[in-house]
Amino acid sequence: MREFTKYVHGKEILGEKFTRSLSVPIYQTAIFTFSSAEEGASIIAKEKEGYFYTRLGNPTIRAFEEKMAFLEEGEDACAFASGMAAISAVIFALIKTGDEILASYPIYGCTYTLFTSILPNFGVKVEWLPARNFTEELKRKISKKTKLVFIETPTNPTVEVIDIKESSEIAHRYGAKVVVDNTFATTFNQKPLKLNADISLHSATKYISGHGDTLGGIVIGDKETIKNLKENLIRNFGGVLSPFNAWLLLRGLKTMALRMSKHNENGLKVAQFLENHPKVKKVSYPGLSSHPQYEIAKKQMSGFSSMIAFELKGGREAGRKLMNNIKLCVCAVSLGDTATLIEHPASMTHFSYSKEDLEKSGISEGLVRMSVGIEDAEDIIEDLEQALAKI
Repeated sequence: MREFTKYVHGKEILGEKFTRSLSVPIYQTAIFTFSSAEEGASIIAKEKEGYFYTRLGNPTIRAFEEKMAFLEEGEDACAFASGMAAISAVIFALIKTGDEILASYPIYGCTYTLFTSILPNFGVKVEWLPARNFTEELKRKISKKTKLVFIETPTNPTVEVIDIKESSEIAHRYGAKVVVDNTFATTFNQKPLKLNADISLHSATKYISGHGDTLGGIVIGDKETIKNLKENLIRNFGGVLSPFNAWLLLRGLKTMALRMSKHNENGLKVAQFLENHPKVKKVSYPGLSSHPQYEIAKKQMSGFSSMIAFELKGGREAGRKLMNNIKLCVCAVSLGDTATLIEHPASMTHFSYSKEDLEKSGISEGLVRMSVGIEDAEDIIEDLEQALAKI
């Protein structure tokens, strides 16, 4: 299958195997029955294929996991109730007291809080390496104590790019696992597992859903890691995706290739407009030749997605005026929606950062993060133009 066909059908041609339903049914049930005590014991002992309790497995959720593993070219996948549930589960599955994590910064605000405020309580050390020169810093800081290298690329919210393949080669020399948050890029544009990362994960709430109507997370990796996540983290922590949300995410995947093509196209057009606007100080978008990691982005991404970070010459006040004067674009957090979303990281998605951490991460008071939607690019640009004129 070629790429667009994969997103529509998945591994097999559409048609649910029992009823031949074109759409995977929503198995909206907590419990599955047994024909006998012997069958129940056999299914629970995993001697026979089947389901018995949705926290431990459900056909709709399994269909989503299988499709994501296929699209990302991993051995298996495990779905979660949210992106943060997925990240937390991976960390607790791979890390123990006394271990060290090397993580890229800046990073999503809640991931940052998990790493700085929660993990230290369990005796886990987290050291931060700047995305702008991540591999150089990784070579300097990695040691035998390092058990996990956590990368977000492109980064949230500064849209910097990290070399996944080189980072993986460095980490693996020390026996460390590499986890990549692939949410901004999406599996359509970037496949971390093919670049030698061990785990790729997503907030499925974003581009996978694509419509801002559901929460979900997904982890893709080797069979052993996924088995551990299912048998220990899902079973005992309980961050399970609902069957209805799994169905919404499956529906989102059918149009994802189509949407991402438009997101990629619009992202570049809007970034080029902003780069040439006199009131814009700086634009960060991997598809621009001016981007510091443009060559890395070209090497590991097939498309550049639609996340743009830009700084206005008037600082925070200019950003406030821009967001208060948009008419088509929507002032909201999150990303990957069909509509264009715009927000102020320092006071919204990254409010948990201290002033010093914001400065260290390159998140200025005037930085604006934009998730370009699939509207006509000319309409998005016209809206930005009229709002910028009011600054």
